[in-house]
Amino acid sequence: MVSWEARRTSMSNLRIVRAVCPHDCPDACGMLVTLDGEQAVAVRGDREHPFTRGFLCHKVSRYPERVYHRDRLQFPMRRIGPKGSGQFERISWDAALDEIAARFRAIADGPHGPQAILPYSYCGTMGKIQSEGLDRRFFQRLGASLLDRTICATAGGVGYTMTIGSKQGTDPEAFSQSQYIINWGSNTAVTNMHLWVRMVEARKRHGAKIVTIDPYRSVTAARSDWHLALRPGTDAALALGLMHVIFRDGLADDAYLRDFCLGGDELRARVLSDYEPQQVAEITGLAITDIERLAREYATIQPSAIRINYGMQRHAGGGMAVRTIACLPAVIGAWRHPAGGILLSTSGTFAFDLAAVQRPDLIPPGTRTINMTQLAEALHGELPGPEVQALYVYNSNPAAIAPDQQRVLAGLRREDLFTVVHEQFPTDTVDYADIVLPATTQLEHFDLHGSYGHQFVQVNVPAITSLGESRCNTDVFRGLARRLDFEPELFDVSDEQLARELLWETGPLANVPAAMRGITLDRLKNEGAIKLNGVESPNVTASFRETEQRRVGNVSGISSASRNEAATFMAPFANGGFATPSGKCELRCERLAQLGH
Repeated sequence: MVSWEARRTSMSNLRIVRAVCPHDCPDACGMLVTLDGEQAVAVRGDREHPFTRGFLCHKVSRYPERVYHRDRLQFPMRRIGPKGSGQFERISWDAALDEIAARFRAIADGPHGPQAILPYSYCGTMGKIQSEGLDRRFFQRLGASLLDRTICATAGGVGYTMTIGSKQGTDPEAFSQSQYIINWGSNTAVTNMHLWVRMVEARKRHGAKIVTIDPYRSVTAARSDWHLALRPGTDAALALGLMHVIFRDGLADDAYLRDFCLGGDELRARVLSDYEPQQVAEITGLAITDIERLAREYATIQPSAIRINYGMQRHAGGGMAVRTIACLPAVIGAWRHPAGGILLSTSGTFAFDLAAVQRPDLIPPGTRTINMTQLAEALHGELPGPEVQALYVYNSNPAAIAPDQQRVLAGLRREDLFTVVHEQFPTDTVDYADIVLPATTQLEHFDLHGSYGHQFVQVNVPAITSLGESRCNTDVFRGLARRLDFEPELFDVSDEQLARELLWETGPLANVPAAMRGITLDRLKNEGAIKLNGVESPNVTASFRETEQRRVGNVSGISSASRNEAATFMAPFANGGFATPSGKCELRCERLAQLGH
């Protein structure tokens, strides 16, 4: 039996470090890492985080198991067997970086030039610094081909922004004050569980109705008040059918359409001439009575909010389906209410100074862009420009996730292709690498985080030293930049300096966007998550915060649940102000018309 004295001594060695979940998930949870000496022994949610409130998903709650897993890559390696065999020998970091730099230099100076080099990454981490920071600056300075990172969310994102103007919408916290909530193509209870909590709060506190539109009876559908199982790929038809009923029955907000929308009259005429409930019922497989009922309830029970997600965009016409649904809040004037509107992503509310960190001014004129979904074509020389001769993979696993997998694997087996993979574990892509570099995990590196599911900025500080010889992305690019004789002023910058650039701390105060003013790295380190400016009204007064602090003893000054009940959130488009060329919600979009849509 362990003595009390030994147990007390062990407990005295425990420390808590704030961290952020790095996964490609809208929730971007605040985490607390428990350290016993230099060992991470537990990860739990940060109860002081106003949105994620101290609970994590099962996967992330076991994150230390990932960090210390026996299969972690911890040393650089060079291939010694056939490509795809996964046979490697250990080498030093100097040898690895020297070889990469030499191969890059030879390709860049060769007949095809640096555009024969292709970086390949996506959202292996969501941190701004380790995911989309110094890496962009490095490859743009090198003159490599640009990568269009489209594999997950681009179609829906374009459809949404062509309508709304940016990836902004209803504040996720405000869903707790909604009266009618539609999960449209979103399994929110599983994939966005902290938002689901807000929806359930709305139902418990003031009887809000939760509706789910999904061909599949998901967990969210089963827990909703009403599930509408439409046919796959018919979301746009349903949205148009709802508009038909809304216009036909005089339920549209004519003043909002007139003052803050472009193309309201044309939309009205179009949906009234087509998309009658009977026709829409035949398309969607839903009952006419359900279509009629949904339209009336959505238009009359206010505030009404839609949570739309990315599943519906992954078929032909998916982007236009998202665009069509995004028109609905304007038709009924739901944007007038803080808890009304639609949410696809909050990423557009963050105004990080990405240009300062990425330096797009370094891109040579005429540099080609390769769509990441066309990796197979790129590796087989089927795209305009030079055949790819070097591939640098980080934060992604293209051998497993890129379309046309067999041709991707055939391309990766090319003996004349030089492939570098920077990874935490021996993935499928690692098997095809010429050089393998060991990568750090979230507990071992510094990063700065926004979110696409809430409006809080967070900083992740290293909790432990790097395992083995693993290095973070920024360290690798700094090492390669030195070997390629790139300008020191561009690359001899620390991760914290990059964070200050992202937060606009290094330039004139007048240039700082309103949403980011006052949010500094020092504050983030001291205070934890900080919400963007302008997304909560002054009605949450200091006296309320003081009262709440006394009531619950919350060191952050306000309990999350009470905060949502009492807060008055901003209605982002109550008076228009859409980030479109017209400044209005573009129900008719000239940009799309010019593209033939």
